[in-house]
Amino acid sequence: MIKIKEGRPHDAQEFISFLKQLDSETSFMLYEPGERKTNVEKMTHRIEETNKNSLLLLAEDEGTIVGFLSAERGTANRTKHSAYIIIGILRNYRGEGIGRKMLEELDKWAMNNWIIRLELTVMKHNENAIKLYEKMGFKIEGIREKSCFVNGKFIDEYHMAKLFI
Repeated sequence: MIKIKEGRPHDAQEFISFLKQLDSETSFMLYEPGERKTNVEKMTHRIEETNKNSLLLLAEDEGTIVGFLSAERGTANRTKHSAYIIIGILRNYRGEGIGRKMLEELDKWAMNNWIIRLELTVMKHNENAIKLYEKMGFKIEGIREKSCFVNGKFIDEYHMAKLFI
């Protein structure tokens, strides 16, 4: 049974292990395997900071992290109404509704925290993610040409957003 919960500082070690596994499983995330440089102290601090005004959701299967959603709220007065999101789910758990569940929790958090704009970037060839985002109300606002370099090729990304008003 998958459980969605807010990430807490005591999740730091397991979250790091999860991110390293995720990086090795997919080329859709920012970091290549072994590129992510962090430790428990840094991750604990990052989670503490996130808990102050942003959101970190963890999807767990019997206590093991299998997915995450991070929503970083804008810090300037002119951007406090928006949040940038990142989602990652382990390969064996994709297609089971975890992303949808986390996005539904994100919507609740956004409405309770005066967030009216959610935005993200997604590689153009990540069709399953794009379908999910569109189903959840996100729209493509533009293309970031050659924004990533993956496996020897430049990759375009869509910039997508969802507005609540």
